[in-house]
Amino acid sequence: MKTLIAGLFLCAAPALAAPFAYVSNEKSGTVSVIDTANDKVVATLNTGGKPRGSVASPDGARLYLSDQPSGALLVVDLAKREVSGRIPVGKSPEGVGISRDGAWIAVAVEENNSIALVRTAEPREVFSIAVSGKNPEHAVFSPDGKWLYVSAEDGAVVDIIDVAGRKAVRQVKVGERPRGIGFLPDGSRAYVAAENSDRVYVIDCARFEVITVIPAGKRSNGVAVRPDGKFVFVSNGGDASVSAIDVASGKITATIPVGQRPWNMALTPDGKKLYVANGRSNSVSVIDAETMTKIRDIAVGELPWGVVVR
Repeated sequence: MKTLIAGLFLCAAPALAAPFAYVSNEKSGTVSVIDTANDKVVATLNTGGKPRGSVASPDGARLYLSDQPSGALLVVDLAKREVSGRIPVGKSPEGVGISRDGAWIAVAVEENNSIALVRTAEPREVFSIAVSGKNPEHAVFSPDGKWLYVSAEDGAVVDIIDVAGRKAVRQVKVGERPRGIGFLPDGSRAYVAAENSDRVYVIDCARFEVITVIPAGKRSNGVAVRPDGKFVFVSNGGDASVSAIDVASGKITATIPVGQRPWNMALTPDGKKLYVANGRSNSVSVIDAETMTKIRDIAVGELPWGVVVR
């Protein structure tokens, strides 16, 4: 009888739903929603403007998008799949980062040469922090939330911001035109792709200094780290490929062909699939992040900038 009851409960338990991938399409002013269970676009959200960087709240209720023309951070209600709010942040916002606990959002504001920090509990810009690099593109929180690493298109440094102190405290020299940034899960290292140097710079986060430089593909750009910390993926915009860096050896062990101008990327929470925005192909390439092979390409909107999976 106990076995029968246990079996009934097992059958009644709902299967965990696969996460969705949200793709910001800069030119078409939309977000493509991909069901990662079958890799099909199941909805298209109209945001208007030019949506760029995006993050999702930890509970999956909201999507936050930077919008270049309006200088705002858009708040998207994911249950209703519509824009529910706009937070002014400054001229030409681009990359968006979120702390692990979801309490803070950081927005790289290009023309202001600053980072806007927004508290999600009372969504409004709380304060702005100046950086040394011109045209900041990405602002990424360290796993412990204490630091923000900021890359800038017109510069060869990464600004490191003390979040509690509300100021930039270090600049780490890297290659020309640093772009994507990704942390290992334990926060010990950060990987920075420098587009004009075709290299990835590995920063020791305890010492705030570069410890390794890894040759990458042409115009290395986006960075994504597998949740187990064993591989770091780098998109090569000029080579239409994604390289997989083995963290243990510090070497590229696989290079996977994707669409044209691969840009920013995101992994599923289980680390099994990588979604790559291909800006000039108007597509997203799906990569098996274990076998290091491309599974398929998915048509999305025009000029996809990046992907967030939640």
